[in-house]
Amino acid sequence: MAVRTPPLGIEELRVLVASGEIDTVVLAFPDMQGRLQGKRFAAAFFLDEVMEHGTEGCNYLLAVDTDMNTVDGYGMSSWDRGYGDFAMHPDLGTLRRVPWNEGTAMVIADLAREDGSPVVAAPRQILRRQLERLAGLGLTAHVGTELEFIVFKDTYEQAWDRNYRGLTPVNQYNIDYSVLGTGRIEPLLRRIRNEMAGAGLTVESAKGECNPGQHEIVFRYDEALVTCDQHAVYKTGSKEIAAQEGVALTFMAKFNEREGNSCHIHLSLQDARGRNVMAGDDGAMSPLMRHFLAGQLAALREFTLLHAPNINSYKRFQPGSFAPTAVAWGHDNRTCSLRVVGHGRSMRFENRLPGGDVNPYLAVAGLIAAGLHGVEQELELPEGCGGNAYTSGYERVPTTLREAAELWERSEVARAAFGDEVVGHYRNMARVELEAFDAAVTDWELRRSFERL
Repeated sequence: MAVRTPPLGIEELRVLVASGEIDTVVLAFPDMQGRLQGKRFAAAFFLDEVMEHGTEGCNYLLAVDTDMNTVDGYGMSSWDRGYGDFAMHPDLGTLRRVPWNEGTAMVIADLAREDGSPVVAAPRQILRRQLERLAGLGLTAHVGTELEFIVFKDTYEQAWDRNYRGLTPVNQYNIDYSVLGTGRIEPLLRRIRNEMAGAGLTVESAKGECNPGQHEIVFRYDEALVTCDQHAVYKTGSKEIAAQEGVALTFMAKFNEREGNSCHIHLSLQDARGRNVMAGDDGAMSPLMRHFLAGQLAALREFTLLHAPNINSYKRFQPGSFAPTAVAWGHDNRTCSLRVVGHGRSMRFENRLPGGDVNPYLAVAGLIAAGLHGVEQELELPEGCGGNAYTSGYERVPTTLREAAELWERSEVARAAFGDEVVGHYRNMARVELEAFDAAVTDWELRRSFERL
């Protein structure tokens, strides 16, 4: 059985480098899409120079689109500003081995400007700021993320060459909870589970899902920033392992017309003594949790951009799909956007809105900011939904990126929590994506129009 390996200590790394067991250190940070961007260093050079002084990276890395094209509208980086550097400082508490890359360790970086001030629009810094607000109340957030993906027998290169059409999923039918279905690709799932454990993640389980070839691997919850770092490592590492195995997997929110890839996010709060403050003495929700959950409802539409950041994200939100459409909460009710689960020390809520394409740092920051809004305003929690939220007349979550971006831009709650710079930065990210999509001619248009119109 795979046992979690704790993050590497500096002295342990020195020993491994001296013995030749580790020869490469990856220094990386999460970009706007939650992808890891950075550099690979010779391990000895990292220890001698980078560990203490950090390194530099072009500040356009937080001002490009998904294709890495330079685009306008960002205050921090542009042609007019000369595309300078920002500093990448290692967070040595994130140092870990990377078992799927021989001789490699990895550490997550925080970003700073030339004067040493943090880059406020960097996803990791956005989350840090909300965690600091929470700490001011003597609380910490504990989070678990549940990522689904679809695996194909084709390589990434073959998928590219075929324009991602006609790919062969590793399972041909619905294998939700099927042991036989997961057994068909257990060599891949086992590698991912065991090598993530070697990277310091605690594996819980793997299971099949509904869409052909769809699977989910779940890891134990942890402190919010730790979980988000692990999410980014897992997402990158699982793709690298899949490529090494000659297959491809995707986390995109909606690959086809069947079930999409979700990323349900579970969150609970603990006080300084490690007690779950979301549960009251009577075993029901505490007043704090009720206010916190009411804040989720109040801000959900305005914060949807943080949970569904791409054009494709909104294709998941279909009635009866297990992806939510209603701004509603319920006890153990999977038709709602917000699902309350657990009892006593395990009591928590689950946000079911995000897809597999979510940036976890932004989504979790949004959950905390929304909750704090509810606590500060002492918002009252309405009665939960006990039936089918899809058909119960609740207000709806945004159905397009355009709608979500407009709600985000106008949100006073967002500006109070994150500041104008962050709101403007991610509103511009949405604008860039919308303009790119509006200019594209899709396969759907070609099939519908080429001959018949």
